[in-house]
Amino acid sequence: MRKRFFEASARERVHGVVDTDSFHEFLPPEARVSSPHMVMLEQPAAFDDGIVVGAATLDGRPVLVAAQEGAFLGGAIGEVHGAKLVGLIERARAERPAAVVILFDSGGVRLHEANAGLIAVSEIIRAVLGARAEGLRFIGLIGGAGGCFGGTGLIARCCDALVMSEEGRLAMSGPEVIETVRGVEEFDSRDRALVWRVTGGKHRYLLGEADAFVEDDIEAFRAAAIHLLDTPAEFSLESVEREHARLAERWQRFGSSTDAPEIWQALGVPADADVAMMNADEFVAMAAHCPGRNA
Repeated sequence: MRKRFFEASARERVHGVVDTDSFHEFLPPEARVSSPHMVMLEQPAAFDDGIVVGAATLDGRPVLVAAQEGAFLGGAIGEVHGAKLVGLIERARAERPAAVVILFDSGGVRLHEANAGLIAVSEIIRAVLGARAEGLRFIGLIGGAGGCFGGTGLIARCCDALVMSEEGRLAMSGPEVIETVRGVEEFDSRDRALVWRVTGGKHRYLLGEADAFVEDDIEAFRAAAIHLLDTPAEFSLESVEREHARLAERWQRFGSSTDAPEIWQALGVPADADVAMMNADEFVAMAAHCPGRNA
């Protein structure tokens, strides 16, 4: 029976993605490691501070895993949340697993402890890039209700590879943030179709920001993560320069576009109106034949 990634909790996702009975959680809820700031602010706290971290195997190979819990404060990053993820990455640098797998589900930094959260994001990014420079592989999975926004979006784009579903969303600024700063005329956060076609998995895959596109199914995410374990990764100055050049070229091609379908048309998507109705296999097959996607 299909198990939806979108509706699952962080622990359900972890146990579904990794090998059966292989997950060992570090600092579980019974350890009572939670944010000290939330209590002082008389706000609800979680005993795992909204993130699950631990060790497991994936297709028989050792991995370290982190999963953000979008049901707690939108998966937002605070001091302890960030420290658990940094600690996991530092452990990876010592143990050398096949990969670090991060299941993203977060709106960004926790406003209740914004300064600590911002520092945590910078520490996570530094840890990811430092570990990648040593040859460690990072695979991100995005398909939760909270999306992957703000500082979390930056962390995700530092990974070697990303897997997204149509329900997943990825961006630096969330829809509500854009509307607050620029006005509803710039971006209407209540227009769910607009939100998903601009930040959703299909658009990100067409732009080359997601390396795999799958159905909203835990087993599909697992299969994609296993496939990416053996996909060659490159982390060098030359690869960064190529990415910068690609982004600059993308700005030249699409900078005047006002909505995602205009970009799809330029990429050669045959029928914009059909994109939303395609399942994952149909969509990936269609994207492979878009003449402008890899131009």
